[in-house]
Formats: sequence, C-alpha cells, structure tokens
Amino acid sequence: MRNVMLGCCKVYISESRNKAALNSIERAAVLFPQVAIVNRFEDEAYNRVGYTLVSKLAPKPSSILCPLKSVVFAMVKTAFDAIDFNSHSGSHPRLGVVDHICFHPLGSTSLDQMAGIARSLAADIGSTMQVPTFLYGFAHKEGRTLDSIRRELGYFKPNLGGNHWAGGPKSELLPLKPDEGPSYAVQEKGLVVIGATLWVDNYNVPVYSTDIAAVGRIARRVSGRGKGLQSVQAMALVHDQDVIEVACNLLDPSTVGGDLVQLEVERIAREEGLVAGKGYYTDLSQEKIIESYLKLDLH
Repeated sequence: MRNVMLGCCKVYISESRNKAALNSIERAAVLFPQVAIVNRFEDEAYNRVGYTLVSKLAPKPSSILCPLKSVVFAMVKTAFDAIDFNSHSGSHPRLGVVDHICFHPLGSTSLDQMAGIARSLAADIGSTMQVPTFLYGFAHKEGRTLDSIRRELGYFKPNLGGNHWAGGPKSELLPLKPDEGPSYAVQEKGLVVIGATLWVDNYNVPVYSTDIAAVGRIARRVSGRGKGLQSVQAMALVHDQDVIEVACNLLDPSTVGGDLVQLEVERIAREEGLVAGKGYYTDLSQEKIIESYLKLDLH
C-alpha cells in the first residue's frame, strides 16, 4: 500500500436536508470513473455532509490535468448551482456552501504534490466561480492554519439563537484578503477554504447536557489550545435536544487518537457533573480508505 500513489480529498458541503441537491452533486462525481467517493458522512442536525474522494495519481501528477481536481471542481460548481447559502441553517459553523476542502497524500504521494493540486483548484474556483478562496496548510506559502482563518472570518461565532448558524455572510466585505477570487463574498455562495495537510481524523463525543457553557469548558480543556491534549482542536456543538457534542480535529492521530480523547472527555465531564457517551469517527481510517479504494474495479 505504501508504494501506490493516491490522492485524497475531503469536501465538506453545507447541506444535508436537500436530497435533490446532494444527488446532483454526487452525479457530477460519477462522470470521472477513476475517482471514487469512498465515504459519505451526513449529519442532519449540523446540516452538513462530508465526502471523502480518492484517486490514483500519475508518477508526476499535473495539477492542471488531474482527475481528482476535476471531480472536486465539478462537485463545487454543482453545489453552488444547487444550494442557496442564504437559506442554510444548522448547528455546525460554516463559511460557505462549500465550507472546506482538504487534500491529503496517501501511499507514496508527497504533501507537495497535494499542495500543488490544492492551489490549482483554488485558482480555478476563485477565477471561474468568482468566490473568495483561502488557502491553508502546505497549500499556503506561509503555512497559515485553518483555525486562524476561521477565527479571522468569525467562523466560531453563532448568529442564530446563540448556538446555531443561519444565512450567508452579514457583510460582503471580508476582514481577510483571499488568496484567490474577489475580496468580497456573495451572499448566496459565501466563501471556500482549501488546504493540504497530513492526515486528520475527526472524532466527536456526545455529552448528555443542555448546558453549552459547561460542555464548552470541556472542549477547551481537552484541546491543545486550552493546554489539554496536544494536536487536538475541539469545540462544543449542539447536536440534539439533550446532547451537545465535543467535536474534535485530531491533527496527529497516530500520537493522539480517539481513544485518548474519549477518556479525557469522560474524565472532565465527570468533574463537571455530566455524562459523556461513546464517541465516533466521522470517516474511515486512513488505512481503511486506501484498502477500500484499491478493492474497487475502476478500469
């Protein structure tokens, strides 16, 4: 598995309730048979869907003639045509119809190769679709982080009922200059953030509570930013009537995985007088994704 050259792209779209829109997005991906959607994670409360796409890459992949980039571009275009960001609402933060795109190398592919594809896609989205596009990680010349962009753009500040997000950007003017595309946001589309990084796992732990402040304290104490587990980013998100999730990005899952996060959330929850349920990954493991793709007959 280590000798095969594969590229992975995760595409997060701010929609899960409009089935016609999701069907059209998935039909756009089918037009490129050498690329496979190996996982689809849908969450109605968050009103968000995440697609994991994988493709073989040429020994010297071109960022211009790249099937993986072509599939993602087609899905993004279809999403913008099918979804109006002004009508979106959910309990997960988001910046646009296509909220986040991240490229990861698999097998023997290099991070530089994936960064080149990410930059090329950002240029195409910015110029063709006229959507402000921000780069992060290895795709950005200074290695800007995803969370720093999100903080600058107000991603973590709910704008509906205290714990939910609704509608497009309240101002077309952006506080941060995009890397590609116009310097203003279109209400119906929002903006896009695109990056290239090593593998990241997402692990969510439910806490049975309606106290967002208490679960927010748990999230802060678990995260590296709150002097908890290094390489973990966490935030509290309302998920059900009596459930708030500690949603975590595991930036170095081989060092700090979901099992360690689970134990830490349970420990801190007990200190808060709360009970944490069993957490879950929102995607397959890196190894399982490679295995699933290689089992497919894509000739």
